[in-house]
Amino acid sequence: MGEGGDGRSFNFLQVLFEGVIAGGAAGVVVETALYPIDTIKTRLQAAKGGSKIQWKGLYAGLGGNIAGVLPASSIFIGVYEPTKRKLLEMFPENLSAVAHFTAGAIGGAASSLIRVPTEVVKQRMQMSQFKTAPDAVRLIIRKEGIKGLYAGYGSFLLRDLPFDAIQFCIYEQLRIGYKLVVFVHSPLFFRRKPLLILMRIPLSIMFM
Repeated sequence: MGEGGDGRSFNFLQVLFEGVIAGGAAGVVVETALYPIDTIKTRLQAAKGGSKIQWKGLYAGLGGNIAGVLPASSIFIGVYEPTKRKLLEMFPENLSAVAHFTAGAIGGAASSLIRVPTEVVKQRMQMSQFKTAPDAVRLIIRKEGIKGLYAGYGSFLLRDLPFDAIQFCIYEQLRIGYKLVVFVHSPLFFRRKPLLILMRIPLSIMFM
């Protein structure tokens, strides 16, 4: 039931292109919708005892952040999808969860090169330290060097790589499980040999 695990080849460029477009579009929509909440969270975390939270400018820095989120999301899905397909061809079907977990981590690592600087600039914009994203990038590099854009990179990887890997692994396994349940309850299932089909269920589904 795993995708790409049946020996069929896939069009790498097509999968890459579709992933880049879908990932970029999804990233922009999600970021735009949730940006005010993220701004409030950042200001709450930075607020000291008794200080008031600034409620104005909840979309401050959104434009510059979108400029980073778009390529970062595109890279993540653009790397994740073909990597997942390739790993599913390499791993046995009952280890599809390992393929999904690994692909999620690789996609997260690739996109982190853009996600981290974007996050650094976004948080400083949300705290009203800079007026525009280009100013933020220029001044951070001038004062702190390139490493200033990657402040907290290590902790980001420790937090987000496992998150990406686990999130996409669970997502993919639930998709497989759903397809299996639908298939088992379809008339087509009973026209075949149910026992032989059930013996091919990935272990990751059996122990969900």
